[in-house]
Amino acid sequence: MSIKGLNMIGPHHVCILYVATAGLQGPLMGSDEQEIVLLIYVIIDVMQNKVVGIQQYPVRPLAADVNENILSDQLTSESVLTDELIKSAGRLLENALTEFEIYCASIHVDPHNPGFQFVTDGQLPLRQCLHPEACRKDIDLPYYYSTFHDLRKEVAKFIGKTDDLPQSVPDMVTYIDLKPESENEFYKKEAKDMINIVHRLIRDGHRFEIPETISLILEPGICSKDDEIDGNCVVRARGLPWQSSDQDIAKFFRGLNVAKGGVALCLSPQGRRNGEALIRFINQEHRDMALKRHKHHIGPRYIEVYRASGDDFLSVAGGSNGEAQAFLSRGASVIVRMRGLPYDCTAKQVLDFFASGEQPCTVLDGPDGVLFVKKPDGRATGDAFVLFAQESDAPKALSKHRECIGSRYIELFRSTTAEVQQVLNRSLDPKTYEQPAPLIAQIPQVPLLPQHIITSGTRKDCIRLRGLPYEAQVEHILDFLGDHAKNIILQGVHMVYNAQGQPSGEAFIQMDSEQSAFNAAQQKHHRYMIFGKKQRYIEVFQCSGEDMNLVLTGGIPSPVSPAKAAPALLSPGGNIIPTAFHPGTNFPGYAPLQIAAPGLGPRQFFPPPIFYWPYPSPPVSPTSYYAPPMPTSAGLPQQPQQPMLPHECLQLPPIAAPISAIDGRIIPESMGRPEHEKTRQTFGQSHYVELII
Repeated sequence: MSIKGLNMIGPHHVCILYVATAGLQGPLMGSDEQEIVLLIYVIIDVMQNKVVGIQQYPVRPLAADVNENILSDQLTSESVLTDELIKSAGRLLENALTEFEIYCASIHVDPHNPGFQFVTDGQLPLRQCLHPEACRKDIDLPYYYSTFHDLRKEVAKFIGKTDDLPQSVPDMVTYIDLKPESENEFYKKEAKDMINIVHRLIRDGHRFEIPETISLILEPGICSKDDEIDGNCVVRARGLPWQSSDQDIAKFFRGLNVAKGGVALCLSPQGRRNGEALIRFINQEHRDMALKRHKHHIGPRYIEVYRASGDDFLSVAGGSNGEAQAFLSRGASVIVRMRGLPYDCTAKQVLDFFASGEQPCTVLDGPDGVLFVKKPDGRATGDAFVLFAQESDAPKALSKHRECIGSRYIELFRSTTAEVQQVLNRSLDPKTYEQPAPLIAQIPQVPLLPQHIITSGTRKDCIRLRGLPYEAQVEHILDFLGDHAKNIILQGVHMVYNAQGQPSGEAFIQMDSEQSAFNAAQQKHHRYMIFGKKQRYIEVFQCSGEDMNLVLTGGIPSPVSPAKAAPALLSPGGNIIPTAFHPGTNFPGYAPLQIAAPGLGPRQFFPPPIFYWPYPSPPVSPTSYYAPPMPTSAGLPQQPQQPMLPHECLQLPPIAAPISAIDGRIIPESMGRPEHEKTRQTFGQSHYVELII
């Protein structure tokens, strides 16, 4: 039989490829992301059924430069490899691959010929070891590493038990009644056993007909909500860099075959990528290998991989929009998402945008290759998807990231068919644009202690912080105060929110003594708080509980003089009091606000409620609460317990003229000030006056 005739039914040369890594072996090989340390090649002439070439390459991993011990105990016990051998005789992986190709040329064997096929012990050597490592190291593997024969499946086919695959080389030896090899000709004796198995299969007429293939390109595909997805073929990847594209995710799973259009990037409610993706593989075998890449890395980030269902994939990637189906069926190789477009942008402006500049590129099918995302009422959202015919157009198109159309700079991202459908599904759903219910409504409205009970007393054991970033939380304040934070009483940090439930930039803090408050104010006044990229200097003043009460109530004093009141109650941080709690006149520090008192002047007003919350404070403050019942006083009828009006319904008495709020303080001149502030007029000999309107 001629080689030409043999080429029609199978390879004329098979090459046994044995791979070993520095870590786990057997069924877990490759799951620990360890580097390859050994490659064994044995070339067999199928027509003559004899070995025509043998090469063994110890490979030096990059970790050998930093680690003294390279090989795992399992590998050293199962082979004759040693750390010294790897360090002295090992070469880089890419050099080993090049040396093998040169060796093939020397024995007149062309590995690029379709009649040359690899044979491996299972799927792991190529799918879980060689291809992923080559991808991480940016090594371009020759194409002939993308097809191979799984010897375990070939043996099962040979004996007629395709539903019962052997799980190791010794299993295959047992299946076909061979004697295990005892010679120590190779670094790993399993290589010799594999040679004997292949000789036996060829001698008995077995043909290596249909090879396994490894997909190197992620093929685009369209998924409909009516499709049936096998739930055993889907995984969820979490922790992805937000800028990851479908191609980046496919590279992470290099060696495993992803189904057409099988990468679906998940989006947040705001339409931005949230670091998760659903990946659909061609079968369960590839899904199971994907799960073994749990906590493998993309750059410095490790990626979590979990099982997912077919419904999960359809909820993200499935579409039913006819316009999207027609758009995606144009056969584009590249989809680019545009964000930040002017609302009146036209398709011609998009075409001109990509056709201009140093790296022009052409949109597929002209205006038909541009799809604008619109709301249910037809208004533009500022997003669009653009198609390109060739993969080489992708870097040219993305190079225009943050260039302008009109006065708007445009953000560009590589997109997927699943993302197109997901964005369009959301844009056409009226619920997407409904205002979410405020968090305030989720907070139960329960009685709180009257404000002047929390903020009372003349002891200056409190500090007031002003100028806080609106995003600052309790933990940022504690970090700002540093060592002084240890002097804060239990639940003594009170974030102040305005009537709209927004941060006011102020906070009050109760300290364990006046001296602690004085020290904190002296050392932290006008010091800088670093919050993200913001740098704000914070004003810190020593004050008393009564001072805090006067500020928060807009200057309305408590009916009971602090001198006559019981000792101040240290703030419990706004602890919630049960509904049945009814403070009486003998309650320490209790002084009811006469809300219904007659004779209010035109310049008096009720401030909107501002609350204290236990440490740590919640993200927002409620704008209404149930006031506790007030005891009857002289001339004041008993008022039933009623909910206070929210701020938007609060009726304020008319004010004759605008009131200028002036906050005046006398601050010691010795207190540090920022250098950029202007010199202030002194008051007396050692103080200056700061007036803030």
